[in-house]
Amino acid sequence: MINMNNIYLITDIPGYPPQISRLLSMMNYARHTTLESVKNLSVAQLDFLLDSESNSIGSLLLHFAAVEYAYQVETFEKRELNEAEMLIWGAAVELGEAGREKIKGNDLIYYVDKLNEVRNRTFELFKTVDDSWLYREEEFWYKKQANHYFMWFHVFEDEINHRGQINLIKKRVTST
Repeated sequence: MINMNNIYLITDIPGYPPQISRLLSMMNYARHTTLESVKNLSVAQLDFLLDSESNSIGSLLLHFAAVEYAYQVETFEKRELNEAEMLIWGAAVELGEAGREKIKGNDLIYYVDKLNEVRNRTFELFKTVDDSWLYREEEFWYKKQANHYFMWFHVFEDEINHRGQINLIKKRVTST
């Protein structure tokens, strides 16, 4: 869904209302820069751990997909991940020890396919709502009010934050 001709424009996207278009434009740019950061990495580079407490690049990529999926469920379906979904996404949502144990041995295509699969679902879900949906408020972290706009901003804000970790890991893995 990333239109490379408009990657630097926060603008309308055909088929979506104005505010949702802008949100999706920002999400597309964040994803574009993430994919540029990991381009051509090997399985060994994707699995590399800085130390016994760190996350791998692969686990962070799967984390991006897992967080986005979890926010789809939370904001569109008004529920938390169920037991079956946690079997699929739990290690990627939580990272840490579970992520180190379970998320490894995959090539870049595996992670990109997961990211694209979830992002395509996001685009389909956003076709079902209008801009007013973004401003709907509900209880969120620590019983504070938040709107859907903030929640979806957090999806790509989390990706941008962790992309800093990816870039740090990349520098270390190439120097070892």
